Amino acid sequence: MIRTEALDRLPVRTAVPALERALDDRGVAVLCAPPGTGKTTLVPLVLAGLTGPGPVRRVVVAEPRRIAARAAARRMAWLLGERPGERVGFTVRGERAVGPGTVVEVVTTGVLLQRLQRDQELAGVDAVIIDECHERHLDADTVAAFLLDVREAIRPDLRLVAASATTDAEGWARLLGDAPVVEAEGVSYPVEVLWAPPARPVKPPHGMRVDPALLAHVAATVRRALAEREGDVLCFLPGVGEIARVAGQLAGVDAEVLQVHGRAPAAVQDAVLAGSAEGRRVVLATSVAESSLTVPGVRVVVDSGLAREPRTDHARGLSALTTVRASRAAGRQRAGRAGREAPGAVYRCWDQAEDGRLAPFPSPEIKVADLAAFALQAACWGDPGAASLALLDPPPAGAMGAARQVLEAIGAVDGEGRVTDRGVRMSRLGLHPRLARALLDGAREAGARRAAEVVALLSEEPPREYGDDLAAALRAARRGQDGYAARWKQEVRRLSGQVSEAGTGEGRTDDAVVGLVAALAFPERVARARGDGAFLMASGTGAELRDGSRLRSAPWLAVAVADRPSHAASARVRLAAVVDEPTALSAAGHLRVRGEEVRWVDGEVVARSVDRLGAVELAVRPLKQPDPELVRGALVEGLRREGLGLLRWTRDSEQLRLRLAFLHRVLGSPWPDVSDGALLAETGAWLEPELSRARRRADLGRIDAGQALRRLLPWATGEAVRLDELAPERIEVPSGSRIRVEYGGEQPVLAVKLQELFGLAETPQLAGVPVLVHLLSPAGRPAAVTADLASFWREGYRAVRAELRGRYPKHPWPEDPATVPATRFTSARLNRS
Repeated sequence: MIRTEALDRLPVRTAVPALERALDDRGVAVLCAPPGTGKTTLVPLVLAGLTGPGPVRRVVVAEPRRIAARAAARRMAWLLGERPGERVGFTVRGERAVGPGTVVEVVTTGVLLQRLQRDQELAGVDAVIIDECHERHLDADTVAAFLLDVREAIRPDLRLVAASATTDAEGWARLLGDAPVVEAEGVSYPVEVLWAPPARPVKPPHGMRVDPALLAHVAATVRRALAEREGDVLCFLPGVGEIARVAGQLAGVDAEVLQVHGRAPAAVQDAVLAGSAEGRRVVLATSVAESSLTVPGVRVVVDSGLAREPRTDHARGLSALTTVRASRAAGRQRAGRAGREAPGAVYRCWDQAEDGRLAPFPSPEIKVADLAAFALQAACWGDPGAASLALLDPPPAGAMGAARQVLEAIGAVDGEGRVTDRGVRMSRLGLHPRLARALLDGAREAGARRAAEVVALLSEEPPREYGDDLAAALRAARRGQDGYAARWKQEVRRLSGQVSEAGTGEGRTDDAVVGLVAALAFPERVARARGDGAFLMASGTGAELRDGSRLRSAPWLAVAVADRPSHAASARVRLAAVVDEPTALSAAGHLRVRGEEVRWVDGEVVARSVDRLGAVELAVRPLKQPDPELVRGALVEGLRREGLGLLRWTRDSEQLRLRLAFLHRVLGSPWPDVSDGALLAETGAWLEPELSRARRRADLGRIDAGQALRRLLPWATGEAVRLDELAPERIEVPSGSRIRVEYGGEQPVLAVKLQELFGLAETPQLAGVPVLVHLLSPAGRPAAVTADLASFWREGYRAVRAELRGRYPKHPWPEDPATVPATRFTSARLNRS
C-alpha cells in the first residue's frame, strides 16, 4: 500500500508540477532541491506515473555511489509499500534487484555507462535522472554527455533531468541547451556554527595520511557534542581508515556508534538510514552522507574538514585517492544535515580564519583524475579525443595524452586512438582498463579464477591489517570472514564469469600469479631493488617499503598501491607483490629499450650501450665510437644545464655579447637576440662547426665564444659593418682618450674623468640612446652621474668644482669649462705642453 502521507510530506512535491511542465515543453530540466526534500525518491515515482493517474513510464535514476543507489531504491519501494525488485529495483556492480514489473530502476553511473555502450538507444527507457550531478563525478559528467548525444541523434523523446542538491545550476542548464531550472524549497532549520579547532597545530594531510592528533581531536569533539547537545551526531571523516580509528577512540560513549561508507555491509547501511527509536547514535560517515543519503535523527554534525579526491601524477605513473581540505560548498552541505528535522549545530574542527581560504567547490573529477577509463569510454563511443562531447569542463590535454599512451600500451586503442575489439571487451568488464588488461592476459597465463582473485584485490584495496604483501593479502581474503572478504568473493565470482578463454596456470604458485597479474596491471610500477628497502620503478620514481616489511628482500616488485608525500623524494609502497625478472620483463615488455645513450651526466659526456626497462637499467657497457649527433645533443644538454659559461669567454667576447644585446633591445631585427634561451635554441647558427667537432666538456672550453657570436651579425643585410658605429666598444672623448663603454644596464655607461670632457657640450648618443656619463674625480672616484651634459655644465659643475678643487689643486678647475682644452693631465703638465 502506498504511503501517501509520507509522500505528501516531502517538500519537493511543490516543485513537481513545474518540473513536469519543463519536461513536456523541452524534454530537459535541471532540478535543484536541498538534501532531504525527496528529489531522489518522490520525483522518479512521479515521472514514472506510480503515484497518480498518469501513464506509466520507465525511469532510470543514476546515482554516483552504490550505497546511494541501494538506499534510494529501498526508500522508494518502502514508499510504495513494496520490496526492492518489484516496481522499483536497483542495479549496482555485483548486485541486481530487478523484476519483470520494474518501472523505476536505480543504477550507478558506471552501470549506466556500460548500458549506453551496449544500447545507445536505451530502448524502453522514457526518462533518465542524473542525481547529485553537483558532485562532478567523472562518470556522471560522461553519462550526461552521452545522453545529450543520444537525444540529439536518435532519441529526441528521451527525457533528461540533472538533479542537484545545490543552487549552482547555471552550468548544467547551459550544458542541457538552456534547460529550465526548477528549484524546490527545503524545510531547513537554523544551524549554529561552533568553531572547534585543535588546541595544538596538527600536520596537514598528505597522500592518504591524516595526522592521528587530528583524529583524536575529532573523537574528543564528538564526545563534547554528545555532552552539550541533544539528538544523534553525524561525524564526517575522509575515509574508511579514519572512521575505524575514530570509532575505536569512541569506545565507551553512551551511544551506538555506526559506520557508513561504500564498504559498509548492507545491514549496517539499512540500520543507519532507518533511524532508531532507542538511545542516541553516533554515525561516522564519509562524504557519501553529504547529499546522497539522509540520516534521520541527526541534530549535530561534527566536521573533520577533510575529504578524499582522486589525484594523478602522470609523470610518475601514480594515481590514487588523496586527502584534501573539504571545500566551502561541502562544508555547507555537511552543516545542513544538522538542520533537516529541527534546529541543530555543527562543530567545525578548524579555525574560522581558515574557512575563507578553502576552495569554494570541490575539484571536478575530470580535472584531477586518471582519465584512462574515460578515454576508453570516449573511444568506444566513437569520439577518441572527446572533442565533440558536451562536457562542463574539457579534459586536460596532458591527462588525455597520458591516458591514450596507457590504452595503446595495453592494446585497447590503435595508433589513431580508435578502439580495438580488445578495447571494447575491456570496456565491458566494469574495470579500470589496466585491471581489464590484467584480467584478460592474466587469465591466459594463470587461469580465470586466480587472475580474477588478484584483480578483485586490486579493484578495492584491502584493509590495512591485511598488510603490504599482495600475496599475503590474497590468502587473508580467501580465509577472511569480514565485510571486505565477502565483497571480494562476490567480485571474484563476477569477474571469473566474464573470462571465457583461459589457461590453467599449472606450475605457477599463488605468489607467482599475484606478481604476474599485478605487473600486468601496473607495468610502469615494476621495480628493481636498490638496497635497504629501496626500489626504482620503471616509471623512474623511487619507492620505499616500511621498516619490517617482508618484501624488503625481494629483488623485484610489482607495486600495486603507492603514494608520494609532497616532501618525499620517493613513493611509499602500500601494497606490492614479489616478481622475478622474467615476469617483470614480460609484463612491461613495451617499456624495454635497447640502444645507444649519450647523455650529459655529472658535468661530462657519457656514452653507453644500455638495455633498460623504462628507467631501470638492466645492462650497461661503454661506447667507444658513439654517434656524433648523439654526442652533439649531449653537449647541447650540458650547455642548457650548466650554462654558456662552458665556452671560452674573454672580456672582449663578453663585451661583444652585451653590445649585441643592447642593439637587439633598442633596434630589434636584424640585430640578434643573444639571451641564453635564444643562443641555446640556435646553436647551429653560431657554434658550428666547432660544436659538431667537440667530443667532451674540455672541447667546449676551447670554443671562442666571441668569434662564434660574430657569425650572428647581420652580414646579409650589410648592417654588420655598422656595429662599431651603433655600439662602439670605445668612444673617443675631447681629451683624445678612447674610453671603453659598458653595456650591461639600461643605458650604455661611459666612466671618464671630468677634465677629459671639457668642451663637450652635448651627451653622446649610441643608436639613439643617450650615454649615461659617470664623471670621475682625478683619482678615478665618482663625482657625478648625468645623461645630460649640457645641464651638468650649466647647473651641476659649479658644485662639483667647489667640492673637489681644494682636494685636487694640481688639476684644472676653470670657471667656464667650455673655454679650456680637455686634458687627462695636471695643470702643470698641461702648461708645459
